[in-house]
Amino acid sequence: MAHGAREIRRRIASIQSTQQITKAMEMVAAARLRRSQGRVLSARPFADKLHAVLARAVAAVDASRYRHPLLEAPEPHRPPLYVVITADRGLAGPYNANVIRYAVNLREQHPEMGVVVVGRRGRDAFQRLGWELEGVFLHLGDEVPFSAAQEIARLVSQAFMDGRYASVHLVYNAFVNTVTHPTVEVTLLPIETAAQAAEVGDGGSGEPEETVEAYLYEPSPQAVLDILLPRFVDVAVYQALLEAKTSEFASRMTAMKNASENAQELIRELTLSLNRARQAGITTEITEIVGGAEALAE
Repeated sequence: MAHGAREIRRRIASIQSTQQITKAMEMVAAARLRRSQGRVLSARPFADKLHAVLARAVAAVDASRYRHPLLEAPEPHRPPLYVVITADRGLAGPYNANVIRYAVNLREQHPEMGVVVVGRRGRDAFQRLGWELEGVFLHLGDEVPFSAAQEIARLVSQAFMDGRYASVHLVYNAFVNTVTHPTVEVTLLPIETAAQAAEVGDGGSGEPEETVEAYLYEPSPQAVLDILLPRFVDVAVYQALLEAKTSEFASRMTAMKNASENAQELIRELTLSLNRARQAGITTEITEIVGGAEALAE
């Protein structure tokens, strides 16, 4: 019985040590989540405004005379290219598994698709599956630099403009709140502006086009678009990286919180078992003492 009590105490001490680690990881993830959430919420209005300006500029040019490779889709029989954003580390609940599973399902639909992977977890999973990767980006850090987004954007833009892929898509976990971050697929290239241009034309509220304020572009709408289009791709990739990183922190915080709560419940159950073992041991000792006293009395 004493040996059993010692084993239970040893298990309780081990679980308490693990619980301290999970609590610390939860606190770290919560602090990083607050900072990352502020960045992603600040970046969204900029990305939306850039898209609106881009749509106005596209509406202002003569479509029959202006052509840009980022707006033109190559031959439709070409395969798509997917940028799959995962994390470098685990212990984030279903965060990585959801994105990887989504990519595997896409592969079943598009066997010839190209894959650019961000994050060590995605790279390891796809290499185990024997996939050939168009590009790999690792160790972007907790604060994703804009230069990393530019590097990814240059790679996929060049592959698209070379005509090797019919389209480019981003696959990542979008941040909604601390408990909701669904896996989404966003089309990056060709840049879709027709619907936005139509919305800009009526002011987004159904007003006639004449009531919308006209813009003057210097030196020309074409020159502005030549600068805006590559920058828009950079911003779109950066926005996706920020969303994915914020979702990672939220998922890790939730996973570590659940782990800490499970450890506390396990400690409570083991403590009850320890108390029962101690009580059984005391009862046995009392019984032996009483039995011995009766034997002496006889």
